[in-house]
Amino acid sequence: MYRFLLTPRWWGINLFVVLAIPFCVFMGSWQLGRFEDRVENHRAAEEQVASAKKEAPRPLDALLPVTKETSGKQVTARGRYDEQLLVPDRELDGRPGTYVLALLRTDGGKALPVVRGWLPGTPDPADVPAPPAGEVSVSGALQASETPGNNGVSARGGLPKGQTAAISAASLVNLVPYDVYDAFVTLNRGDSGMKAVPATAPGGTGLDLKAFQNLGYTAEWFAFVGFVVFMWFRLLRRELEFARDAELGLLPDDEQPQEPERREDRDQVAVSRPVQ
Repeated sequence: MYRFLLTPRWWGINLFVVLAIPFCVFMGSWQLGRFEDRVENHRAAEEQVASAKKEAPRPLDALLPVTKETSGKQVTARGRYDEQLLVPDRELDGRPGTYVLALLRTDGGKALPVVRGWLPGTPDPADVPAPPAGEVSVSGALQASETPGNNGVSARGGLPKGQTAAISAASLVNLVPYDVYDAFVTLNRGDSGMKAVPATAPGGTGLDLKAFQNLGYTAEWFAFVGFVVFMWFRLLRRELEFARDAELGLLPDDEQPQEPERREDRDQVAVSRPVQ
């Protein structure tokens, strides 16, 4: 009954199954490894941010440009506060709110975006505490410019005057008449009673969309293993049922397996055929 497994058709099916299963297992394991690497990188980045907070602050220019190694490091800068902006749609501890962003004009003329703190809801700009006057020295965690549309950063436009969706040089340079550093700083202590905004892990090290794509691909590859095994058993079962029905004579005449014609029968037909 199992002789059909030796036919060329089933040789091809079995070869496909034998090759497909280990390939899918390998690809699924590779995608899972990629996800685990991203989780480990995220954990290491968070530990880096936490440990960097205990370090002595260094001058801003010594840590620029921002990299994965310098992101979260403590920096210090001096200057005078100029423009102040609100950054809406920012959550902190699960609550919606707004960042208060002030531009610190340094001696070099460029402005450093400084997140002074966080306020709940959507505050009236008139009620937001004004930045300190005169020359000030700030210390906080260095952060790379945000990319709109990534890591929860809003990409919407049409905001009222005095607001920005992303803390980035590309966005701020259109709002102020001077150059802006391609980085920003979050104060370690909230200014004027505002809540401090904690530093985040460097970009590309978090549990972002790519990480969960790896996890989704892992599930897909292992699901395909199950699908291949299921289809093989289903084809085997259909073939066995077909063979059983053929033995019992339950198949229609046009589906009955054809027996090979014996040589003696062909010779007999040839002898009995009249000569033309």
